[in-house]
Amino acid sequence: MDLDDYTIIKEGKAEILMHNKNKVFFNKAQVHNRDLSIAVLRTFISKRKEEHEARLSRRTKSVQKVSDKDASGSAVEEVSDKPAVDSEKSNGECEEKISHKDAVGSAAEEVSNEPAVDNEIFNGECEASEEITEDEPCNISEEPMKTTERKVRGELEPPRVLEALSASGLRALRYAREVEGIGKVVALDNDKASVEACRRNIKFNGSVAISKVESHLADARVYMLTHPKEFDMVDLDPYGSPSIFLDSAIQSVVDGGLLMCTATDMAVLCGGNGEVCYSKYGSYPLRGKYCHEMALRILLACIESHANRYKRYIVPVLSVRMDFYVRVFVRVYTSASAMKNTPLKLSYVYQCIGCDSFHLQPIGRTISKNSSVRYLPGFGPTVPQECSDCGKKFNMGGPIWSASIHDQEWVTSIVEGVKSMKDQYPAYDHISAVLTTISEELPDVPLFLSLHNLCATLKCTSPQAVIFRSAVINAGYRISGTHVNPLGLKSDAPMDVIWDIMRCWVKIHPVKAQAPDQPGSVILAKEPVLQANFARAVASLSKAQAKKVARFLPNPERHWGPKLRAGRQITRKHVSLLGPEAVNGHLNHENSGEPEAKRQKTEEMEASMSIS
Repeated sequence: MDLDDYTIIKEGKAEILMHNKNKVFFNKAQVHNRDLSIAVLRTFISKRKEEHEARLSRRTKSVQKVSDKDASGSAVEEVSDKPAVDSEKSNGECEEKISHKDAVGSAAEEVSNEPAVDNEIFNGECEASEEITEDEPCNISEEPMKTTERKVRGELEPPRVLEALSASGLRALRYAREVEGIGKVVALDNDKASVEACRRNIKFNGSVAISKVESHLADARVYMLTHPKEFDMVDLDPYGSPSIFLDSAIQSVVDGGLLMCTATDMAVLCGGNGEVCYSKYGSYPLRGKYCHEMALRILLACIESHANRYKRYIVPVLSVRMDFYVRVFVRVYTSASAMKNTPLKLSYVYQCIGCDSFHLQPIGRTISKNSSVRYLPGFGPTVPQECSDCGKKFNMGGPIWSASIHDQEWVTSIVEGVKSMKDQYPAYDHISAVLTTISEELPDVPLFLSLHNLCATLKCTSPQAVIFRSAVINAGYRISGTHVNPLGLKSDAPMDVIWDIMRCWVKIHPVKAQAPDQPGSVILAKEPVLQANFARAVASLSKAQAKKVARFLPNPERHWGPKLRAGRQITRKHVSLLGPEAVNGHLNHENSGEPEAKRQKTEEMEASMSIS
């Protein structure tokens, strides 16, 4: 191997060798993605440990009660393994690789272990839980003994991580070297050059990486299907849509495990190709100002749909729109009863084509009678044929995930963890700004309004965001910003209240007369029912705004975005976009092996650009 053909790239504690001819895909812009994933993974390991200890504590207390009732131990014989496992699944709790012996302690020695073992095998769990590869000899005497000791003590095994699309392996290496308490990291790729590069980088990173990271040449979908409920965390970060991997990814995550998923096909998710979005994600997008948040919610609805096919459901802990993509972090649980709540979390969206009004139509509803709950279709329609504000028609999109997209407790823990280890995050400024903004979002309000869009509809001057927020708060409603858009405002105020506030604003700041059939004219022709109060409200500024904490940072450098796929070279199109400076930097790596005719053509192209 000639090191002159490679560039050493360092990110966090990991270093990789990248071939100068772009043989394996590496995207510098994804440093934000990788940093955020490490922050969430650290929090997941901490939460997983807390949940495990809480379960052991509950089991110990229940055993003590049984022992107190019947000191002779006869009560233990009546305890069956199966109900305990079913109870865990129905509650959606994390399915750990622990025998029933932990649940009932030493008093359970009289209980037969056969059902517990059979159940573990049925759930796709390996009792030894140590993967045996072709390169490692199978130690029959020591490994089962160690595993048994861990089970007797009730220890929690280190989490197993799967990076389904590894490319250079940088993400897997950062997980292994930077996340304390992590177990085995399996890196997959279906490209031979990528697997070779990944294995080369594993050796380049030393003993820690060699002991924890495995690289395999395999189709990620097949591998995940053949390893059901085996990984505590699965990371999907494809070049494009993740839709083809979701079905198998859902099946490979353990109960209570974490699924991280990125979608970079934003043109599809944001309404550029609605029919393509429907074919991939089962949802139709709308091109409103909230399109990026709708993209997040479409992805969550799609993951939930795949999970439901296997009596599973998801609980989002963090959902982020960042740079040129969306990324969601969800926990996966198994419960046939909890799965019935899915229609309550999904809604269709009606977007007026004339004004900025939108309305949500829930798919399902429930009726409680005594102790029973009935699941029924949602009431509709939620809107008339024509918009009650401006008289125009509605576009209909969805279904989207309309429940909360963040777990505020998780967000708080992640923010605290990031701040306490700020030196270990290369993109600390950016991810801390995003997380701070997320921590101040209203968690139960889907989508958002754009103040500038409201004013564009009415053709009026825009009030300061603080003034508008104060008017909403003084009217008795909540309002917050959103991490998706600096100009976006989330509020639980209905649209007629929003338009009444804007009518009152226009009375103070008159506008020129418009054609009577314009949406703005129709809206302003109505008298406001609510008299807005624009006096400064105490809560009109968030804590971050009051302290002047940075919340929306510019890109670190020019042309910050997705790079060329592996194997591709800069073309005439890229030259026109990037300019001569970027082209010169790219050609410096290739001048030695470039044909004279090609080099001369490139120089002529640069000269023509400089003249123009």
